[in-house]
Amino acid sequence: MIFLTKITKISSENSGYPFSVPTIGGLKSINLSSPITFLVGENGTGKSTFLESLAVAANSHTIGEKSLDQDNTLSPSKLLAENLKLSWKIRTHKGFFVRSEDVFGFTKYLAKTKIGLDKNADRFSKKFSGYGQKLAVGAVLGQKQSFENRYGADLDANSHGETFLKIFQSRFVPGGLYLLDEPETPLSFNSQLELVLMLREMIKKDAQFIIATHSPILTTLPEATIYSFDNNTIHPIKYKDIESFQLMRDFLNNPEVFLKNL
Repeated sequence: MIFLTKITKISSENSGYPFSVPTIGGLKSINLSSPITFLVGENGTGKSTFLESLAVAANSHTIGEKSLDQDNTLSPSKLLAENLKLSWKIRTHKGFFVRSEDVFGFTKYLAKTKIGLDKNADRFSKKFSGYGQKLAVGAVLGQKQSFENRYGADLDANSHGETFLKIFQSRFVPGGLYLLDEPETPLSFNSQLELVLMLREMIKKDAQFIIATHSPILTTLPEATIYSFDNNTIHPIKYKDIESFQLMRDFLNNPEVFLKNL
């Protein structure tokens, strides 16, 4: 399913960051014709800033400790968001925006919530008695059980990659727009393949994804459209032509040559 069909930058006289980044400054519009769109390019080319701005413009839900409004790290992205026009085929309010580092914050939030529920259960147990106590404590413990059923009893016992995949899968609902910034960061090779499988299954449930990534694995998805932010322009590209894909392939074919020239 394709909900968001086009992103257009309204002309801006702002010359500061992030408009000083060539790809952002020269941006006119991007068409989204596939259920998965990848944004690729070297660090500093603007792909993550663009994705963050898109999240702000779409008023996406977030996975993390702070909402988009409260996150001061998104100040430059909010400036760009004010100059983005989003064209929707069908407006959806489902889905979320997540950066790999946000998972740590979200795990903290879940831990604090569970501690708070335990404290409430203890407080209600002392404050009430009889049937009232049973109702109050039962309601709180029911909330805690619901959290554990959805996210697991102890996310801290999992690796960063395992936690990311578990949270990503547990928060997914059909019919949403999902914005992911470098989701491969905490994932091993096998876990990236697991994410590929998840993405393909989620597409079948009417989801749309826009993903900023450095992963040669993710970009091989045949359903995807890929935009490169390299060479100071935003332009479509095939996965075999992505520089990171070519370098990874050449390195694995002959690592000795690369290591000699370091």
